[in-house]
Amino acid sequence: MAGTAHSIILTVHSAIASSFPRRNPLLLPSRCHFHSTVIKPLTLRPAVCLPSPFRICAHSHQTDGSGSSGSKKTKGLSWVEPVSEFAKSNVLPLALISAVTLGLTYPSLGCALDKYHVSKIAPFGIFVISGLMLRSEEIGIAVEAWPVGLFGLVSILFLSPYFSRIILQIQLQPQEFITGLAIFCCMPTTLSSGVALSQLAGANSALALAMTVISNMLGILTVPFSITKFVASGVGVTLPTKQLFKSLVLTLLIPLILGKVLRESFKGVADFVDQNRKLLSGISAFFLSLVPWTQVSKSRSLLLMVKPRVFLIAIGLGALLHLTLLVFNSIAVLSLSNISGGGKSTFSRQENANALILVASQKTLPVMVAVIEPFHGAFGESGLLVLPCIAAHLIQIIVDSFLVNFMHPRDNPNNAKVA
Repeated sequence: MAGTAHSIILTVHSAIASSFPRRNPLLLPSRCHFHSTVIKPLTLRPAVCLPSPFRICAHSHQTDGSGSSGSKKTKGLSWVEPVSEFAKSNVLPLALISAVTLGLTYPSLGCALDKYHVSKIAPFGIFVISGLMLRSEEIGIAVEAWPVGLFGLVSILFLSPYFSRIILQIQLQPQEFITGLAIFCCMPTTLSSGVALSQLAGANSALALAMTVISNMLGILTVPFSITKFVASGVGVTLPTKQLFKSLVLTLLIPLILGKVLRESFKGVADFVDQNRKLLSGISAFFLSLVPWTQVSKSRSLLLMVKPRVFLIAIGLGALLHLTLLVFNSIAVLSLSNISGGGKSTFSRQENANALILVASQKTLPVMVAVIEPFHGAFGESGLLVLPCIAAHLIQIIVDSFLVNFMHPRDNPNNAKVA
């Protein structure tokens, strides 16, 4: 209390001194005891009405003046950060939507790009980046869950293509919408979104990565035969399997190997890639958006003739296809878990099951784009073929983004551990 009284005495003295002639400071120590006994009760009051608060008020007024202008600036820019975060988190969907919009509104730009063989260069760049970002050590972690991974590959490459026959039974004009979705069924899994969503769900991301890499490499062999067996025969088209296989090797396998060799040969390359994965993912999304941009630009006149109701039906079919694959793989995992030992089975582990359901239920758009290019119109206009697949690709990302919230093991932290 003595210290508090002493500080008040100094404050009062400084306030009084501002109005009266300054006294000899040597007299202050002799007056301290007097002031402490008289003004001691003032320590209970939160404020003292003396000339000094006027200076505080003036200072606070200046602060309010500058603060209000600063707050106005802050309020004016408050929307920038959320929009920026949303754009960073949804680079691929925004890139695809922008590409389709540009193709419909300014087709001349897309047609000009097509003269420079962008549809062949873009897939090459996508898979070079995929090879650069591929970590070898992560694949070895998935060996423990090999039965789950094996069934995932069977589901992706051999079981899901059978759904294309069901899709081809639907009559819709233009028929390219149906044919495009049927070809989409024969594709391997997505290159990045399945792994990213598995990480968000607390699933076995190493297993998801292994299924992604192996299915896309084996898909170079299986996709031509799946399209020939399930789609070409139903449409009445003879597919040049050897030419398609050669095209996939040149646009998928070689750039993937090239990117992987660069990563393993130079440590500086691997470090740069690992530190700039978001940047490279953005570049990959840009390359991917170039292909639908050029294809939609070339097919704009036909697309404008399509009735909105027909296009909405095609979008609904794409959503139904993804939901069907989710249900199919969920039932398959549950059945295999019961058959192979119940709770002790590797299928019963939540992180393995979630990884399989997410990865095996998605289909990749870049491989679809690379496959359509060598057809040269055998199945119809390429823009009409790819447009419903773009919608289906966006839908599966949106649906699974919501599904991840239910998959994430919040209650049991042990289940969140990724093997």
